[in-house]
Amino acid sequence: MALEILRDQRVRSVEWRDLCDLSQKDVALELFVSIPWLVISLGLAYFEYWFFALGASFMFYLCGLRQVHNAFHYAIGISRGAHEFLMFLLSIIMLGSMHAVQFNHLRHHKHCMDEEDVEAACALMPWWKALLYGPVFPYLLHKTALQKGNVRVRRWVQAELVANVIWISLVLFVFDSVILEYHLAVMLVANCLTAFFAVWTVHHDCDRSHYIARTVREKLKSRVTYSMFYHVEHHLYPKVPTCRLRTLSARLDEAAPELQKMRVF
Repeated sequence: MALEILRDQRVRSVEWRDLCDLSQKDVALELFVSIPWLVISLGLAYFEYWFFALGASFMFYLCGLRQVHNAFHYAIGISRGAHEFLMFLLSIIMLGSMHAVQFNHLRHHKHCMDEEDVEAACALMPWWKALLYGPVFPYLLHKTALQKGNVRVRRWVQAELVANVIWISLVLFVFDSVILEYHLAVMLVANCLTAFFAVWTVHHDCDRSHYIARTVREKLKSRVTYSMFYHVEHHLYPKVPTCRLRTLSARLDEAAPELQKMRVF
């Protein structure tokens, strides 16, 4: 039966609830973690250091994914309404509807890699197909959310898409800013690469029963990737904020050490 690992008594015995309580410093970090990279990327673009700007933009998008990923599970330590607003704001900055992504992400947890799991469809593909699948991925996420989401979800998705249209129109036809046009372009490309970097890398060659996702253990790798690749930990304990997943991984290693076998890189 799918996700039988969730019924494994060793996994169920791991204490995780204490990791959900964030300090004010933790909350501030989660709310502002992407801003320095956004400022750096736009600053480098202003001075036309395009190669370095791309690197900073990549890091901004990674940190933005960390923020929305926590927001999907209401795990940042702020009110539910503030989580919703954060997803709305990041929808404009990162392009697309983050409520559409949230809808599919929560279904991904429920239907991990089965026929209902739109988010992880590329996990069963070879790496090169997952890359080519990239532009289709955001389209399917939005289509699925609009077709299968309830009224609340559809309203958020529609509002975020309208906000996107307004923002893109302002950038292209009003502001006349090469820097903002650069940002739109790289966010568009980043959305098309999400299927590979955020889904395929953490689920390829996994199964639906025990080894459901991949993870990391090296401290340097986890720091460089802002702890975003502790993915088996996230699937087993989705309420735990990203900043506490490294601590959680040590506890999981004691209970079920074989789960660290599947590494992202």
